[in-house]
Amino acid sequence: MAALGWLTPRRRSATARSVLAGEASAEAARKSSREFPQAEREPEFPVLGDDKAAAFFDLDNTVMQGAALFHFGRGLYKRKFFETRDLARFAWQQAWFRLAGVEDPEHMQEARDSALSIVKGHRVAELETIGEEIYDEYMADRIWPGTRALAQAHLDAGQKVWLVTAAPVEIAQVIARRLGLTGALGTVAESVGGVYTGALVGEPLHGPAKAEAVRALAAAEGLDLNRCAAYSDSHNDIPMLSLVGHPYAINPDAKLRRHAREQDWRLRDYRTGRKAAKVGIPAAAGVGAVAGGTAAAIALSRRRR
Repeated sequence: MAALGWLTPRRRSATARSVLAGEASAEAARKSSREFPQAEREPEFPVLGDDKAAAFFDLDNTVMQGAALFHFGRGLYKRKFFETRDLARFAWQQAWFRLAGVEDPEHMQEARDSALSIVKGHRVAELETIGEEIYDEYMADRIWPGTRALAQAHLDAGQKVWLVTAAPVEIAQVIARRLGLTGALGTVAESVGGVYTGALVGEPLHGPAKAEAVRALAAAEGLDLNRCAAYSDSHNDIPMLSLVGHPYAINPDAKLRRHAREQDWRLRDYRTGRKAAKVGIPAAAGVGAVAGGTAAAIALSRRRR
């Protein structure tokens, strides 16, 4: 006890040198904050209540593990839309896509051609209903929680959030609706009288076509692209990412990762748990899955003959 009594005063007292050190440190901190008030801080993002801003998310391997078209093919096979040999091709393409982590144009074109031939003669309403079922069976548990949280951050800020994908627009709209997003831009399959013809309207929404779709939607919605954000895993989407003021590389392939670093874009890789290469990713990106709310999906105009 005597020893403790001897120590207590020393712990509570401050020498002249410690007082001087503390005052000097405080003054240095105040001086630094005056000279560099916000120099190293990222501005708040997304900006709450900014109705001129929106977010655009690629789907395959950005929002969802793997390719939506391949998961859709599995569901159609289960419903006997096509034969076992076609399923084997779908499975191989999906395995390649997940292992390589990039979109091979030849594989993607083959998958689209297969899907178009499979749905030819079927009613649009039938495929939309089946799409809801397939989402629950094969897609719901493949949504990246981190990317979902990023989308929710934009929604919480009062901004619209759109999927932008080469997948059929009917599939994309189902996924957007189930995640509580605003809507979706996707590839449009031609239909006559509500029945698929087996052809496309224009071309697949891929690469530069995505950028053009985002530009057109932004003009129609009165958005300022410099205040918008875009998210993708693929170098094919560099045109779309370059269009906005806040580009994000999510689970990037090698080419996109290199380009993002060169351009000082933000990076996030949910496949490995690596941290963002630049601060400023919304804090919600690190949380678990966020339940998709029920929101009205804004239907995009589809040209029907």
